[in-house]
Amino acid sequence: MNGVSTIPPVLNIGAVFALNSTIGKVAKVAIEAAVEDVNSNPAILGGTKLKLTVHDTNYSRFLGMVEALTLLENETVAIIGPQFSVIAHLVSHIANEFQVPLLSFAATDPSLSSLQYPFFVRTTQSDLYQMAAIADIVDYFGWRNVIALYVDDDHGRNGIAALGDKLAEKRCWLSHKVPLSPKGSRNQIIDTLLTVSSMMSRILVLHTYDIWGLEVLNAAKHLRMMESGYVWIVTDWLSSILDTDSQLHSEKMDDIQGVLTLRMYTQSSEEKRKFVTRWSNLTRRNTLNGPIGLNSFGLYAYDTLWLLAHAIGAFFDQGGNISFSEDSKLSELSRGDMRFSSMSIFNGGKMLLDNILQVNMTGVTGPIKFTSDRDLINPAYEVINIIGTGSRRIGYWSNYSGLSVVPPEALYKEPSNRSASSQHLYSAVWPGQTTQKPRGWVFPNNGRHLRIGVPSQVIYPEFVAQGKGTDKFSGYCIDVFTAVLELLPYAVPYKLVPFGDGHNSPKRFDLLRLVSEDVYDAAVGDFAITTERTKMVDFTQPYIESGLVVVAPIKKLNSNAWAFLNPFTPNMWCVTGIFFLVVGVVVWILEHRLNDDFRGPPRRQIGTILW
Repeated sequence: MNGVSTIPPVLNIGAVFALNSTIGKVAKVAIEAAVEDVNSNPAILGGTKLKLTVHDTNYSRFLGMVEALTLLENETVAIIGPQFSVIAHLVSHIANEFQVPLLSFAATDPSLSSLQYPFFVRTTQSDLYQMAAIADIVDYFGWRNVIALYVDDDHGRNGIAALGDKLAEKRCWLSHKVPLSPKGSRNQIIDTLLTVSSMMSRILVLHTYDIWGLEVLNAAKHLRMMESGYVWIVTDWLSSILDTDSQLHSEKMDDIQGVLTLRMYTQSSEEKRKFVTRWSNLTRRNTLNGPIGLNSFGLYAYDTLWLLAHAIGAFFDQGGNISFSEDSKLSELSRGDMRFSSMSIFNGGKMLLDNILQVNMTGVTGPIKFTSDRDLINPAYEVINIIGTGSRRIGYWSNYSGLSVVPPEALYKEPSNRSASSQHLYSAVWPGQTTQKPRGWVFPNNGRHLRIGVPSQVIYPEFVAQGKGTDKFSGYCIDVFTAVLELLPYAVPYKLVPFGDGHNSPKRFDLLRLVSEDVYDAAVGDFAITTERTKMVDFTQPYIESGLVVVAPIKKLNSNAWAFLNPFTPNMWCVTGIFFLVVGVVVWILEHRLNDDFRGPPRRQIGTILW
């Protein structure tokens, strides 16, 4: 099918997302309102009207792909959506084939920004930044060990992979990645959470969908995992639920008390204020169940349509034509109701894509512009704490300045400062209704004991000695080891394992080699630190000083006026006195014939000799 029109009166655009989802029902109203606003403003497209066709994916990957193909039968120039990242991965291949830009306001999987999907454009924030915000929160509160629970699909796996990278930058780590089946039953969720509850870390990050995320938190409440000591950090699906359904059932609110969640931050502006004011009228007109709340994804959906309209206007200004050509690979695949031959390649798709990426406008979410990585500028989030029947914002996070208690735009005017002293959040109320920061770990029920190798000492029992017929050890090295463990802010389960036969002192080198081979987790004893040994294992700082020393017995003597004679024996003093007299006589012999001072009466000469 070929057709050319310089500025057509009508342009077909499509939209695919789950209409009954928390995000979908808001996005449908927002996008339809945006289409109406664009079509009523002739300055945008010069009289050309946008014709929107919305298809429901009903949470299905297969239906998402089929609905996208159906849209392409009608010479669609762009598709808004899909909502879910797993569907976006599939539909992006279709967009590449037919060169139709795909603008998603809700697919946040970081891997969708890869070069594999050139026609995919994310018009919302990437989970890469959301995970960076979570990593900064973990680091701010001084936690180091995190457990991630995530939906086991592309969205969950790639999001948690990004979280692991961001935590590593903060010298934190994911101790466990716990997948949850997208179709898991409540019993499966409970079994998974029971496994998590036996682990050491109490810092839990939940990255899933709004469909059954609340079910996970409800199961956690049932297992008493919403009590003091636990920390739950939930991605922005929870804030979307709270914004959309402000009258959330009290029982569900009880399940999420003390939880931290994130919300995409949108700047306050006159455009946003006007749209929020219109929202109640829009939802009353477009929904059967009465007004629904406006969440951040709804704002981004509205701006997505306006972004596309500005790009199409620029496309026309540059002389772009709306034309389609047949795909020779599909011309012979017309079977059943799926008319592959009617699907055409959009010849101006690449030009329209370039104009989309070059848009620089201000919408209800704030300034809209893409970076060289095809991400929106100034990514920022609000940090939300669920308390009582509502929520409280305890701060902000931005990629520019990290955590703060002032809006990010106030910091854009100042030099970027990510130092630890510049990071701030208000105090939070944690699970268990406590304001005291949770420690973040407990002694694990199934924790493995560290195997500590100890040489069976027979030469120097003062350092290490094993009790006869027991597995207990004593000695200076053991005392130092236990004293260090008592100073740690957490429990370390261990078992002292003897090394040697107890009759001959074992070779220290062999014990250290077994540590390097993971037979033992560590070793305690009187080990000399040598260059060769440091290549195998790491040593603590030496706590026994080495080097040449002089050992002398200590004898207590009574102090008196003649104490100065103690350094020498009587014989030594006699010899010293004789030498004293001999030196005086020798000097007299040499001097008395020439020196008048050595002459005179014998008494005087004797005095001179002594002097």
